[in-house]
Amino acid sequence: MQRAGLGCFGRIATRLATWFAPPHKARVSLARMNPQGYIAPSVTIYHSDLRLGANIFMDERVVVFQREGGGPIELGDRVYIYRDTIVETGYGGSLVVGAETSIHPRCQINAYKVPIRIGCGVMIAPSCALYPYDHGVAPDKPIIAQPLVSRGEIVIGDGAWLGVGVIVLGGVQIGKGAVIGAGSVVTSDVPDGAIAVGVPAHVIKMRSDVAESHSPR
Repeated sequence: MQRAGLGCFGRIATRLATWFAPPHKARVSLARMNPQGYIAPSVTIYHSDLRLGANIFMDERVVVFQREGGGPIELGDRVYIYRDTIVETGYGGSLVVGAETSIHPRCQINAYKVPIRIGCGVMIAPSCALYPYDHGVAPDKPIIAQPLVSRGEIVIGDGAWLGVGVIVLGGVQIGKGAVIGAGSVVTSDVPDGAIAVGVPAHVIKMRSDVAESHSPR
């Protein structure tokens, strides 16, 4: 699949489908009704190896892009990607997103150099960024001319939750059911079921220690 958005007839059909549907997140219902899912007319897809599960939802102005050497993007069943999110692969990187995962508005997921693997049932809040690579900083050349380097892949376990504005860097594994507080920068592994906050993120407690009626701050 390689295209700059939907074709003419696809855009017309999609717009017709939305005439009687409520706006924004409520349009997820359109994806649930159709195994082929719902891809908004303003979505831009430029990728030769995009593998879509059933009932996918891509909201307005989502961009799916492949740079040179970019590997596949695989989205499991009922993955929801909300508006203004950008998803890219390049330079040998690839992306897998498990079923029932939701990626909320304005996220940036750049799978360059190494894979990003996101499990099932993960919640990624608005304005999160996943960057498994960096630029070199050797003093003999400008930053723009530096090669890309990576400490390793990013892995996010099933059922994890990333709060608003979380940044995850390379070589990090976030465990199953872990919670990352808003605005945190994750530079090292987070165990299963842990709650981590801060810059850099550090574990403050385990979910098993928190009453169900309380949320982490």
